[in-house]
Amino acid sequence: MRETRRSVRKRRERLGNRMALVGVTFVVISLAVVVNFRGAELRKKDLSYQMREESLTKLLDQEKERAEELEEERIYIQTKEYIEKVAKEKLGLVNPDEILLKPER
Repeated sequence: MRETRRSVRKRRERLGNRMALVGVTFVVISLAVVVNFRGAELRKKDLSYQMREESLTKLLDQEKERAEELEEERIYIQTKEYIEKVAKEKLGLVNPDEILLKPER
């Protein structure tokens, strides 16, 4: 009888060990699936962030070029040449030494 009790006890222990092993395996596989899923989401986010960074970098370069052009225009507007041009085009003024010829109609 002792041997049967021992064998029953051993079977129960083995069954308990197997159940524990199955439980641990299930948990590890579940964690692996979750980590893989989250990793895929993070890779997608990273890709979208990289694309956004590239577009913002291009926009920044364009704005720097525009700022340079505006600075050049600001400097040009302060020149005597620009002032004379605007005076002739918009106000119809001429220099004292210029002769104004009007075409006949």
